[in-house]
Amino acid sequence: MPLALEKGLSARFLFALPIALMAMGSTDLSADPNLDDTLSREERLKLDLSEYRVTDTDASYFDVKARMALLEQTDNAILLQLRDKLSLGPSCRQETNSEPITTRGAIPGFYPNRAEWEQATGPLFDFEDSVSNLAGSFVASGDIYYAECLVDYLYRWAEAGALTDFVYDTAEPQAWFSSESMLFAAAMAYSIVRPFIDGLEEEQAEIEQWLQDLALRHSEVSGPPKDSCCNNHLYRRALYASMIGVLVEDNDLFRFGVSAIYSALHDMTEEGALPLEMSRGRRATHYQNYALSYLITNMQIIHRQGYDIFNLEYENRNIHEGVDYLFEILEDPAALGDYAPQEQYSGFLRDPQYFTWMEIYLSHFEHQRMSSFIKQIRPVFSRSAGGHITLYFMDPDAQQHIHTDEQRQETEAFQGLDN
Repeated sequence: MPLALEKGLSARFLFALPIALMAMGSTDLSADPNLDDTLSREERLKLDLSEYRVTDTDASYFDVKARMALLEQTDNAILLQLRDKLSLGPSCRQETNSEPITTRGAIPGFYPNRAEWEQATGPLFDFEDSVSNLAGSFVASGDIYYAECLVDYLYRWAEAGALTDFVYDTAEPQAWFSSESMLFAAAMAYSIVRPFIDGLEEEQAEIEQWLQDLALRHSEVSGPPKDSCCNNHLYRRALYASMIGVLVEDNDLFRFGVSAIYSALHDMTEEGALPLEMSRGRRATHYQNYALSYLITNMQIIHRQGYDIFNLEYENRNIHEGVDYLFEILEDPAALGDYAPQEQYSGFLRDPQYFTWMEIYLSHFEHQRMSSFIKQIRPVFSRSAGGHITLYFMDPDAQQHIHTDEQRQETEAFQGLDN
């Protein structure tokens, strides 16, 4: 192994949830469930994943050609609205006008310095939005202009050696964290357009070498033990590793991505809790969901390579247990038991970007509570982890109208609640 890799809720209940949570006690139990049993980095590296290999370098995380054909003939109101909006597309000149980020200083922490963090990460999020929107406009319109613009954009960043320098310190890991999402945003967007591009071989080779070098360089940092090495940040690194591994046919990178799935299933409790996410106290529910957003999206990439990863059983655990546990603790915080305080942070429920993974999951499995939940927040978009996911994955028969009048009133009431 290379050194780099070594190193469904009811609408009424959903909108009552934040009030119920705030009314509960605030005792901080802070119990770490089975943390001693979590898979260490060293144990993860010893996993035999030789059966996993890249089988199709042109397979994006969804069947792009089939989806574009579906969008041409659909009469679904949500998909039509998204298609029409994105078909207008951004200006290529405007999107590529930003200067590549070639130096990276320290970034303040999200929780202790929210305002400073937002200021420092703004240009990074602009990059993620740009690549995701260009890919979305291509899928919506079929216009090669947007695909070629995305290649040109990424080529400029690759040629400048962007993102290769970042500050990492165990006390200030934010620059390292931010690089994760930029990597999988670029890789996932590029995977959508690459099979349709002709005549830009030099640019594509430069982009792919840049992405591979960045992935290897970034993954050399393992993070602190029992923390960023193994929690949701492992799942985030796994997401870019799987996608870039596919793009450049790097089986070691791809297997790094697969290893995170095995790690999560190994760590999962009998109830389906992810211990390192439960240890986040009042944000345990948020982080259970947050971890699933990267695990499910990564599994979709692996699935597209021909593996039945969604039905993987490892250490008598499967991902569906983790999904079901999330809905249990959303419906009844008492299901957290001693893992975390029952007074849970609920602000994440207002932000659809955290639920894009549900659209992917529902493209494979029926889940009544999840279906009811996502109907209230569609369309869902993540600027980094997949972009316009509703456009790419939603079943046209799942939901015809964006909101009924009743749902709209409930949404407005929900959004008016305090965190």
